Amino acid sequence: MPEIGATAPDFTLPRDGGETLTLSALSPSKVVLYFYPKDDTSGCTKEAIGFTEAAEDFAAAGAVVVGVSKDSVAKHDKFIAKHGLKVALVSDEEGGVCEAYGTWVEKAMYGKKYMGIERATFLIDGEGRIAQVWRKVKVPGHVDAVLEATRAL
Repeated sequence: MPEIGATAPDFTLPRDGGETLTLSALSPSKVVLYFYPKDDTSGCTKEAIGFTEAAEDFAAAGAVVVGVSKDSVAKHDKFIAKHGLKVALVSDEEGGVCEAYGTWVEKAMYGKKYMGIERATFLIDGEGRIAQVWRKVKVPGHVDAVLEATRAL
């Protein structure tokens, strides 16, 4: 699990639109890397729309916003089209990036335990180091907090 100040684990994953995205290739931009459980669920949709609404503000702060889930590229494309999203979504179907960032965790719902993605966000500076981490994210107010930290970086 990467800590603040550590080099962010690099990756190349398929992204929406049939392209690939390599984290290190985004340098020297700052990167807001957010992990979310599943396309088109209520919390994940609110979070994606929040980042989309603030996309210009993140760009003005020198940052690229990238969402990560285990959904397929095809599901990402439908999610983007349905909600008019303006953030990159990468597909970690094998789960290696989720593992590298410590977001593949045991969860519990209605007394049943299962493995899933913990909603988490990593702010990565222009040199590829982790500047801030938010774990167990609650969606309300989160985008604003990340934007504030991004502007301060």
